[in-house]
Amino acid sequence: MGQIKVTKAPIEGLYVIEPTVHGDERGYFVETYNQNDMHEAGLDMVFVQDNQSMSTKGVLRGLHFQKEYPQGKLVRVIKGTVFDVAVDLRTDSKTYGQWYGVELSAENMKQFYISEGFAHGFLVLSDVAEFCYKVTDFYHPGDEGGLAWNDPEIGIEWPQLQGAYAGSASAEDYCLTDGTKLNLSEKDQKWNGLKDTFHF
Repeated sequence: MGQIKVTKAPIEGLYVIEPTVHGDERGYFVETYNQNDMHEAGLDMVFVQDNQSMSTKGVLRGLHFQKEYPQGKLVRVIKGTVFDVAVDLRTDSKTYGQWYGVELSAENMKQFYISEGFAHGFLVLSDVAEFCYKVTDFYHPGDEGGLAWNDPEIGIEWPQLQGAYAGSASAEDYCLTDGTKLNLSEKDQKWNGLKDTFHF
């Protein structure tokens, strides 16, 4: 017990979780998830599915959510570095439309818990990133929604990213400070802004 440090983010429903790392000259050991520790910290979510993805530098995935079957997500990075973001889509929340971001890396081993009712996405800052996440509901094809990653009404400050909003979620004319072009899926370049998207 007591193997994690849980920090509440400024937006209710978001938590940064730092596990205890046991290391020596041979390497390290860390519990990446312990239900008892989570319960002790007041986090009683139940996970039903684990996912893992790999992305290259400049890839931005998001901002995604499920409409009828919203997922809570516990996310972490096992290789590389990403900037991970959640946007509050709960209309009864005093922080509706606000965002919070945290850098997750294989080195800092931080985890980010995002409750149901948020849109989620991340930007890859390293050459390659491997991203793992546990979810509280299964993936339901056809239930996915999305939010424009660059909506000026939200104003997410993506690190190392250069470019000017041109009225859509297109990645065109955006790049990282080292010249790496921003890389989004075709679908993620078509999402609308906050005022025209789904909300909980």
